[in-house]
Amino acid sequence: MVIVTHNGKFHADDAWACAVLQILFPDAELVRTRDSATIEAADFAVDVGGIWDPATGRFDHHQKGFDGARPTGVPYASAGLVWREYGARCVAALALRYVGRELRDSTAQEMAYAIDADIVQYLDLSDVGAAKNAPGGYGLSAIVSGFNPNWLDEERIGYGAPTEAFRLQEFRRAMALLTDIMVNSVKYRVGALMAVEQVRDADTLEDGRLLYLGNSALPWSSVVRKEMPKVLFVISHSIGEQRYMLHTVSVSTESFEARADLPAPWAGLRDADLAAVTGVPDATFCHNGRFIAAAKSYEGALAMAKQALQAVDAGN
Repeated sequence: MVIVTHNGKFHADDAWACAVLQILFPDAELVRTRDSATIEAADFAVDVGGIWDPATGRFDHHQKGFDGARPTGVPYASAGLVWREYGARCVAALALRYVGRELRDSTAQEMAYAIDADIVQYLDLSDVGAAKNAPGGYGLSAIVSGFNPNWLDEERIGYGAPTEAFRLQEFRRAMALLTDIMVNSVKYRVGALMAVEQVRDADTLEDGRLLYLGNSALPWSSVVRKEMPKVLFVISHSIGEQRYMLHTVSVSTESFEARADLPAPWAGLRDADLAAVTGVPDATFCHNGRFIAAAKSYEGALAMAKQALQAVDAGN
């Protein structure tokens, strides 16, 4: 199998597109050329060839009359064209490879849409000159462009074939960078999905007003806010720090206001001072803002949570 893209200067859109295809077809040969016979014989032609036809592996957007665009109106370049066709398959493959999670087709497609909205559309916008994906020189498209050899490299290496060989090496480095970004994007989304499932299945205590999570690294706040209106406090186990955290639940992502605050007498206290006020020997701290506290043991955190609930009931 052969993947062809153009030689000469490369951009983020063709590097992303080739990275996607290389993930799905790891044994495919990558060729950078504008030779028409080589392009015509290839299994995939990316950003070259003047044809958009996914059925025959053609993903160019430079031809006269091309008007491919997302439903939002954002135009396609080669990154988006390949992602449109293979994004869900790529997400599913990366989820299985790096997380060991087999995704439903619909879930993989939803994640692919989200990655397009977060990343891919900006590569396309930059390539067609419609927008930059970040201010200054450190947007993703600009970073990938920086992998291209400049005139100093050409003077040092030699013009023609030596520079093209070096450019192919740099193109592969850019592909590797974009592959890492894809992997991280998929791991983040699969992790968030698995976290939602674990939070939904977590133990509720004290008539549903207290939630216990066995791992404090789980992103829980959004699920609790949206789906668990009775929960006022959350206990989580910080495995790395070997302590138990007691959290309040904020009413929104934009606000520090909580459904209920931790008791006012705890504010800013640590260790012996907090232990004296709470009667919990292994209490370690309470933030001055009264949104988080900690104890060394689960029993200590639970005792503090019960006191916090009693304070809410008493109107303190």
